[in-house]
Amino acid sequence: MMINMVGCNHRTAPMTIRERFAFSPEQVSRLLKHWAIQHPEWEAVLLSTCNRTEWYVASEKDDLEGNSEQKTVSRETMLRFLCDEKNIPLEHVQGSFVFLSGHDTVAHLFAVAGSLDSMLVGESQVLAQVKSAYQLADETGTTGVVTHAVFQAALKTAKRIIGETQIHQRRVSIPSVAVTDFALQIFERLDDKKTLVLGAGEMADETLRYLTDYGAKSILVINRNRQRAEELAGKWHGQTDIWENRFDRLAEVDVVISATGAMEPVIGLSEFLTIEPKRTGRSLFILDLAVPRDFDPAIGKCDHVFLYGIDDLKDACERNLASRNKELPKAEKIVKQECERFWHDMQHRKTGSVIQQLQADWKSHKEMELKRLFNKLPNLTGTEREEVRYAFDRLINKLLHPPLESLRDESKHGVPGLLLDAISHLFRLKD
Repeated sequence: MMINMVGCNHRTAPMTIRERFAFSPEQVSRLLKHWAIQHPEWEAVLLSTCNRTEWYVASEKDDLEGNSEQKTVSRETMLRFLCDEKNIPLEHVQGSFVFLSGHDTVAHLFAVAGSLDSMLVGESQVLAQVKSAYQLADETGTTGVVTHAVFQAALKTAKRIIGETQIHQRRVSIPSVAVTDFALQIFERLDDKKTLVLGAGEMADETLRYLTDYGAKSILVINRNRQRAEELAGKWHGQTDIWENRFDRLAEVDVVISATGAMEPVIGLSEFLTIEPKRTGRSLFILDLAVPRDFDPAIGKCDHVFLYGIDDLKDACERNLASRNKELPKAEKIVKQECERFWHDMQHRKTGSVIQQLQADWKSHKEMELKRLFNKLPNLTGTEREEVRYAFDRLINKLLHPPLESLRDESKHGVPGLLLDAISHLFRLKD
């Protein structure tokens, strides 16, 4: 079994790189289809969130038949594939991506699903994002035995962490940090401020929850899909407007929370400069939670504008991480346990088929020899026949015991590929 991952996240790559490798669901589906055409032997799942893009590929076989490209997928092959999909030169991003394989890939995925590798440990959205990434790949047809097993195990690991530690019980999500550590530093109160929310997804929904907790009342939701905007605004007793009016509304509000799924800025500098005189010098707090960014960063240099993006949350996230250090060892222990369980199950699956086939072959030979022997000795009593059969069974068990024990012992410490191949070849077992 082989499983590799190449990816970038908030630790390895700056925002300028991460936002260029952000994939919408439609783009993910298209990429997976392209991969399936070029590499039909390899399963694939692409996880793309606001803080990470991770490309997982896997094969159930240790040694695929065919050319060397089919037998293994290198870091460069995987990264080049991502770059080609985004029309980005490979040499521009080499230092921002990490490559993992085998046990390291599995441990990393389990930590990601459990929100131990997030910018904000215990972030509530990441588990759903991992699940959605797998489901999209499954619907596209690029999953298989390995990806199914490893992603199901990752979800199980995350559920254990949620149930057995307090990391998620005391979590502080990115929207909560944004509101409490940033918005409330600019404004002492929110109940007298007008708030504009661009976007109507999960991030916008969660942000509104924290805004209303801290008193926000005048809320306006704008989204390209008006129906979704109305649904979200109705949930939080807000109002809506059409997407084309976002510039006029921006001139009226005090707080902007932007979390759209757009692939390019929805508010550019030139557009904002036409709005700025209408604001008459009032302070404007903008929290851009989108990747790629919704607001041109240059807007943050304008007078009376406080513009913060995802990367600005890092300091707050580090403080959050410190407060959870007591719980991290418990969660990391769970990840280690589940990794060991996963590899044991996969190894047992592989060795089990060899053991079953070996036992079945020897049993078949035993039955043929007993039939031949009993035909030559027709006068044996029933008790004598049972004694002969018992002797044959004991002999076969003794002969099989050493190779089977060696196989089981080897599987406890790793995938016993060489030993499996040797036994299969020695006893001429079928593939």
